[in-house]
Amino acid sequence: MIRYALVCDFDHEFEGWFGASADFDEQAARGLLSCPYCASQSVKKQIMAPAVSGTRKQAGGDVPVHVRAAISEAMGQVRRHVEDNFDYVGSSFASEARRIHEGVAEERGIYGEASPSEVKALVADGVPVAPLPPAAPKKTRLN
Repeated sequence: MIRYALVCDFDHEFEGWFGASADFDEQAARGLLSCPYCASQSVKKQIMAPAVSGTRKQAGGDVPVHVRAAISEAMGQVRRHVEDNFDYVGSSFASEARRIHEGVAEERGIYGEASPSEVKALVADGVPVAPLPPAAPKKTRLN
């Protein structure tokens, strides 16, 4: 696996993992890559120093377990707050967000689904949007 530092055209920085170096170019050409923050499909590799095996800890290894747990809990609290207090509008998210932004619909918090191209258009038009943190994985009991 190859890890690349990536950046979108809105300067959001994130990582991507690829099976081979050519996979990034192929996926980018097919429009399969998008920014996890704004869904922009204009994603480029950043300049990185090469990582030499055995000289650095695994990703996240420098972050203590309790800090990762606290971050995960905070993300879950954000998601629960949104789900409990905002209106779910499903696949109408992009059109409803635009209507609220233009003053056509009542101003309120909403959440739902939107395609990467819809999110990119909203961001380009100045409509404030943000990705909802992912839901925590379901805990299963061992028998």
